[in-house]
Amino acid sequence: MRNGKGYYINYKLMKKKVKQYAQQIQVGAQDRRHVLKDFSRMLDTQIEKIVLFLLEQQGLLASRIAKLGEQHEALQQQPDISQISELREAYRAVGRDLLKLLFFVEINAIGLRKILKKFDKRFGYGFTDYYVKTRANHPYSQLQQVFKHVGVGAVVGAISRNLGDLQERQGSYLSIYDQPALPLQDPVIDAIKAAVDRLTHSTNFLHFLAQHALIMQEELPIAIEEHVDDQKYHFMSLMLNLANTFLYMVNTYIVVPTADNYSMSLGAAATVCGVVIGAMAVAQVFSSVYFSAWSNKSYYKPLIFSSIVLFVGNTMYALAYDLDSIAVLLLGRLLCGLMLVSVFMDVSVFMDDKLVPHYTCCLFQPRFGSARAVNRRYISDCVPLKIRMQASAGFVSASALGMACGPALAGLLQTNFKIYKITFNEDTLPGWVMAIGWLLYLVWLCISFKEPAHETEESNYQQESNAEPEENDAIEKGLAQPLLLSSEDKQEEEDGDQDNDASEEAPEESRGPATSIGSAYRLLTPSVKVQLLIYFMLKYVMEILLSESSVVTTYYFSWSTSKVAIFLACLGLTVLPVNIVVGSYISNMFEDRQILLASEIVCLIGILLSFNVIIPYSVPQYVCSGLLMFVSAEVLEGVNLALLSRVMSSRLSRGTYNGGLLSTEAGTIARVIADGTITLVGYLGESKLLNLTLLPSLLICISSIIATFFTYNSLY
Repeated sequence: MRNGKGYYINYKLMKKKVKQYAQQIQVGAQDRRHVLKDFSRMLDTQIEKIVLFLLEQQGLLASRIAKLGEQHEALQQQPDISQISELREAYRAVGRDLLKLLFFVEINAIGLRKILKKFDKRFGYGFTDYYVKTRANHPYSQLQQVFKHVGVGAVVGAISRNLGDLQERQGSYLSIYDQPALPLQDPVIDAIKAAVDRLTHSTNFLHFLAQHALIMQEELPIAIEEHVDDQKYHFMSLMLNLANTFLYMVNTYIVVPTADNYSMSLGAAATVCGVVIGAMAVAQVFSSVYFSAWSNKSYYKPLIFSSIVLFVGNTMYALAYDLDSIAVLLLGRLLCGLMLVSVFMDVSVFMDDKLVPHYTCCLFQPRFGSARAVNRRYISDCVPLKIRMQASAGFVSASALGMACGPALAGLLQTNFKIYKITFNEDTLPGWVMAIGWLLYLVWLCISFKEPAHETEESNYQQESNAEPEENDAIEKGLAQPLLLSSEDKQEEEDGDQDNDASEEAPEESRGPATSIGSAYRLLTPSVKVQLLIYFMLKYVMEILLSESSVVTTYYFSWSTSKVAIFLACLGLTVLPVNIVVGSYISNMFEDRQILLASEIVCLIGILLSFNVIIPYSVPQYVCSGLLMFVSAEVLEGVNLALLSRVMSSRLSRGTYNGGLLSTEAGTIARVIADGTITLVGYLGESKLLNLTLLPSLLICISSIIATFFTYNSLY
């Protein structure tokens, strides 16, 4: 493949042009229309240059494959083992050149997204929306060539078929088309498929399941070796992390079916269940930053400490009945939230073992909270890439299983007896069971967990900074291009970026992580803010549905605790099947932004159907509407976090104040507000609870849909 150095998007030039526009507008030398027109023309020229080079290289690859095909035909007549081996290597050489071409496309796509985002941030014109809308759907669109890499599939297919035919098949006459379920085992083909999947955002079930991960990938694809030392990986420690995840979800949802009865038994209103359930989320809001520092230094100690406090918190929750104290009940839940929910950022780490070896990835490593933050960080830091996808999918699966088992277990604990004046009934048994569970887990943890070598964030960042020039040099030897700059060039550009832009940090901080909530907020573009709004909405809707389920179903349908538990367990059991359908089929047919918008609309329909406007309120209406809301929110979560990681600044991929923290705080605040709403509205009467708590959900959902339409094209 011919060196494409002169055909990459000239990112440095365009950044300087954006700076010039800002200066000219400031002194009144340019108007808005001229800037938009001039910048559009420049982008069109850059994209045309990229596309013409891409088509030229595709033609050269096709010509090489055609010549190799002639040699292949000749070998069919007179087979020669040595010539077959040489021909196979020749096809692989074509594949490697195709891989370089895919890197070329991706780097340009990244550069284009970055410059559009930078232009919008400078001027606030919504230029991305205009540019994508006018170019993407045009019959002669060259933008589609960059983002959809038209024609590459044919080259991949030709290489795969011929390599498959040249393999030793022991007399078999079958081709790859006859056995599509058996993929061709060749490292070059695997690398090409990984690159193609990255460009098309193609996915499978495990990939989609782990999109709840919220990964921030480095902007530039780099061929590197796996950075996780296999010696840091310890299987039993990984199992302990997954068990912790499972116990957390059980602990969260086991109290939901009985929280209203427990509150009334202590002399409070049934709707105080909102405060009881939401106490964990309240603790998370205030504990997240504190535990951030601790999880930077150790995996083992936060797990030990959190297990002890969880044991104490659940014991207090159970003893509140005999102490007849609602304060002890809430304090117990606050302790559980202090150690658990502060780490439940609703994102899990994910890495594709076929994809990552060809790209540098930076995870949203959640340095806040305790146990679950350590869970995710352990997977990201200590699990080898070859099994990280499975480990991350197991993480999400353990969460889903725990979510279903929590209410189901509460439904089984329908008994009442006393031992030494200590009451064991449906209200207190969830606390006792979880206290025993965490005690057993603590013993297992002390015996089996192996603390890996742990590097501090500062040293990691310093190593990354020192290694950066070496990586750039290595890349430029193979694929020299303007986007990969030396350290001096980068610093010069960052210095230039700061001029006339008061919203960005000082130049010396421009490459480091955000150092405060304020600096992190200033890095948020409108697209990111909309995605955070959507995340807030889906968490609010889910919390309203789950937390008030026992009160609503008791009031309207006189459901017992067992029936409520079965309903909630069935909702939890839908998580994996829905992810299978969406991950294996729907996400391969539609873009993420299309799935996002469709899910929001389905959620809106579910909310509308939930209102009590038809008397009498029926069980089918409640169950079907609740199912629509829950399933659409589950789908939204995976797609929303995937889009969030794509549109968010890479500076929010590390540090304490990272993108994970922002999304977690958005979700946590949503849950706190939802639980508080249930309790406050409950004072107006249980008859008004359903409609009045659904009304904010309706307004927020409509707002998120409108906001999605405004930023739809920026999610391209």
